[in-house]
Amino acid sequence: MNLIQTFIEYIMHLDSNLLIIINYFGPWAYALVFTIIFLETALVLTPFLPGDSLIFASGALAGVGSWDIWTLFFLLTVAAVLGDSVNYSIGKFIGPKVFKYNGKLLNKEYLARTHKFFDKYGGKTIILARFIPIIRTFAPFLAGVGKMDYFKFLMYNFIGGILWVGFFLWVGYFFGNIQFVKDHFTYFIIGIIVVSLIPAAIEFYRYWKEKKQTNKKRNASVKK
Repeated sequence: MNLIQTFIEYIMHLDSNLLIIINYFGPWAYALVFTIIFLETALVLTPFLPGDSLIFASGALAGVGSWDIWTLFFLLTVAAVLGDSVNYSIGKFIGPKVFKYNGKLLNKEYLARTHKFFDKYGGKTIILARFIPIIRTFAPFLAGVGKMDYFKFLMYNFIGGILWVGFFLWVGYFFGNIQFVKDHFTYFIIGIIVVSLIPAAIEFYRYWKEKKQTNKKRNASVKK
């Protein structure tokens, strides 16, 4: 049991152990980082894996010559896009089974709402979710459950994957080795997450306002 806990702890702090891994595994370390990014985006059971910090740390190590930045960019983008595609497929496959029984939580109405939500905000959701831990793991799954058009999903998945990987990788490459950033890395990531949430919050407010106006019109028509 202690061995399993140690392994999980090591994986969750993989970003801080990257240099050791590179020195030990050499080129195979690329495969390990690829796998972690893939699993974080492909499975709803692994949202705890270090996505942002791992990409950032990889970029920082590329900045000092331990890795090739373009190889990282290609591999991690493929991992991110492939992971979301697998997650979408899982959601699409088990969606009908999950919502087969019309219970309090697994309500068919939720499926209809999810479908409608992704039809209207799907593209923006898939891209913005890339920058929000936990949510980025569930967004493609819900897109699959809601049967969002796959080619539309794939387009936004591809754009989101490039932006997500490119942003953290190149920021890490240029700024990751500055001592101030190293000392305040957690706050740096939180700041990025907050900024990333602003567009999503604006969209949510617009959606809420539109829904409120619709309900007012509906109530007014009922009173008449």
